[in-house]
Amino acid sequence: MPYQYLLVERQDQVAVVTFNRPQKLNALSLDLMEEIIKITEEFREDYETRAVIFAGAGKHFSAGADLTDPRRQNQAGKNMLARLRDSHIGPRMLRALLDIPQITIAALHGAALGGGACIASALDFRIGSTDCVVGYPECGLGMSLSWVSVPLCVHLVGPARAKRWIILATRENAETLREWGFLDEVVPPEELMNRARAMAGQYAAMPPIPAQMIKRSVNAIASALDQAIMHMDMDQVALTASSRDYREGVSAFLEKRKPEFIGD
Repeated sequence: MPYQYLLVERQDQVAVVTFNRPQKLNALSLDLMEEIIKITEEFREDYETRAVIFAGAGKHFSAGADLTDPRRQNQAGKNMLARLRDSHIGPRMLRALLDIPQITIAALHGAALGGGACIASALDFRIGSTDCVVGYPECGLGMSLSWVSVPLCVHLVGPARAKRWIILATRENAETLREWGFLDEVVPPEELMNRARAMAGQYAAMPPIPAQMIKRSVNAIASALDQAIMHMDMDQVALTASSRDYREGVSAFLEKRKPEFIGD
C-alpha cells in the first residue's frame, strides 16, 4: 500500500523502511505512527521478506514525538478518559514493532531521541554511525518515560545504566552506547546503510522458520515480566503531565533555561 511518511524498498529478501519527514527531523506525528503500525501489519503477511531495516531520511533517525502535530494538540481539549485512550498509540506502535516476525535492524544516524530511541530499542539489532546520539529527554521535561520502553532499555544496558540514562535525560554518543550494549556496531556514516544491508543479508540467508521461532522465544523470555508494570505507563505519563514540574520543564526547554523542579 502507498505511504505518505514512509519510504519502503524491497530487494530480494530484505526490506528498508525509511521515516520520511526530514523537514521535521522525522518527528513522530500521529499519522506517521499509524503508518508504522500499518507497515508492521503488512510484514506479518509478507512471507518473502526475512529482514527489515529501519532508517531515517535526512540528518536524523528521529527526534521523537512531534509536539507540534495538530492532531496531538487537538487532544488537549478532550477529557481524561479520551486522552488516555488516544495516548495508547505509542505503546501499540512499540508492541507492533516488537512483534514483527522478521529480524529487524535499526540504522541510527544523527539523533534518535525520545520516541526515536524507543523505536530503536524495540528492534532486534542496532547499528549506529559514529555521529549518532541517543537519549530519552522525558524526565528532563518532568515526564515519565512511556511507550513500554523502560524495560526495553533495561534489557539492553542493565538497570544502573538505564536509571542513569533515563533519569538524567542525557544524550549518549555512539562509543558509549556500544560499550553499554545498546549499539551492536558503530561504523562511519558513509558505511551505515551498507553495513545494515550486510547484516540484514546474513539473517535473511538463514532458514526463516527456526530464525523467527528463536526471535519469538528470546523476546518472550526477556519480556516475561514487562507487562507486570508497563500496562500502566501511560497512566504515569498522564499523572506527570498534569504536574507543575511538567509545565516548568516544557517552559524551560522552550525558553532555553535550566528548569527549577519543586516536586509538585
